[in-house]
Amino acid sequence: MREAGDAIARLVSLREAAGRAIGDRAALLRRAPVGAIVAAVVIPLVGCDTGPSFWLHKRASACPRPQAAQGVSGQFNQQQQEIRALRQGGFRGDFFAQLELARRYEGQRAVDKNLEDPVEAAVWYGMALANSGGYAPIAAYERRGKEPRAVSRFDDCRAFERRSAYGALDRLLSRMSTEEREKVRNRVIYVLSSQGADGFRTLARIHDGYFGPYGEPSDNLQAIEAYGKPSRPGAPAALDLFRRNDVDAYLYNYLAVQTGDVSAYVMLKDFERSSPQRASYGSFVETKAKRWIPTYEFYPPESPDSGVPHSDESDLSGEAREGALSRIHELPFVHIGEALAYLRVIPNPVLDEKLLSLNDAQSVQAMLGRPTTGRLSPIEKVRAIQYAAVNGSSKAQLVLAVMYSEGVGVPRDYARAYHWYEEAERQGSAEAKYAMSTFFSLGVQGVADQDRAKAVVYQIDSALSGFKPSAHRLQQLLAQVSRPPRQMADRGRPYSERDY
Repeated sequence: MREAGDAIARLVSLREAAGRAIGDRAALLRRAPVGAIVAAVVIPLVGCDTGPSFWLHKRASACPRPQAAQGVSGQFNQQQQEIRALRQGGFRGDFFAQLELARRYEGQRAVDKNLEDPVEAAVWYGMALANSGGYAPIAAYERRGKEPRAVSRFDDCRAFERRSAYGALDRLLSRMSTEEREKVRNRVIYVLSSQGADGFRTLARIHDGYFGPYGEPSDNLQAIEAYGKPSRPGAPAALDLFRRNDVDAYLYNYLAVQTGDVSAYVMLKDFERSSPQRASYGSFVETKAKRWIPTYEFYPPESPDSGVPHSDESDLSGEAREGALSRIHELPFVHIGEALAYLRVIPNPVLDEKLLSLNDAQSVQAMLGRPTTGRLSPIEKVRAIQYAAVNGSSKAQLVLAVMYSEGVGVPRDYARAYHWYEEAERQGSAEAKYAMSTFFSLGVQGVADQDRAKAVVYQIDSALSGFKPSAHRLQQLLAQVSRPPRQMADRGRPYSERDY
């Protein structure tokens, strides 16, 4: 009897509770929209730690964020110092620094509205998506039930960030013109190419149809979601930034091998074995690689409205680069002075570095987004020439071409040398015409067109422009016309072994 009485009492209490719940239904419905609004506002502010996993897993690890720059130096204000620190991390491949940098340039916070730059924001969202640090599994797993679960939530957190990055990048790109999208693409290629073999391998995966849109594994959940479904649009603009192309995938794998990286060589062979058609591209890609040059001389030297210049924080290390920089003293300073005068940093060219004032040197450094020490470093002297060249100085273009030809200040690169000779020649530089004729005549590696007849045209044109060395060389060439033909044995010898 007692048990029956207890059961009846419990039944009565349940009925009363149900009645109260039904009675409060109208109040709950009124409160639900308010709760939804609060959740929508609060959850994004606290980051990815409040995703579904936050409520289901007790062992949750916090999503890391780059540490804010401490203190304010005399060279930069706090905002500039933070952006410089984030750019350093972004160029080094810090996934979360790249995300934070993208958000800063997107102007998500009111204090960052002056930084708002959709192109730059898209660049760093793209870099974060291409960063293997955002998708490579690193958390430990243990089996619970039928499927394994992550011990920490770090993988879940990165997945949340990548999903958000795909959405943000798609939103930004969908509002851009074709020219702006091209800027985004070129800047991503430049940053990755500055990272050596790792960057080239990433570029190869981005263009390889066997991988996800940004080089992640094809079964990556965020990549699959980006393709969308009939019920969900996905991220079509983000998918369209880089087109899949076997030739480009082969090219970047080949460039990675040229850095001397062993793993790149293994990947290239795997790429060639993946299909007979891919293997057939070998000779064509090798020719293309010899004349490939990065999309920028260095990071686009622009002056944003924010007053915080874009800085080039790439770590261009390596023996070739260091050796080339050590030779910058061989370049007469007058050429650097002329470049600075062209850029209107100084009123007139100076012949000696000692004549450059402290304020002038600091102006150059501020323009490049580098610490204003007042003394130009070797890389800053190179940047001054490059800056003037990309802004249209034919003299700087010619000097830069010679620097690439001789390996002074920059590693020897005949493809780039030819590019800058050609740019100077378009502006009527007789010296550039003569230099280009030499390239054609000698068959320099990296130059696409080796047409000897075209060389003669350039030499005649240059001679008529009054450049005496070319006129003298033209006389020599005309004198050789009446010479007897070379022996067959001599014709087969390399240029470097022949007697001229």
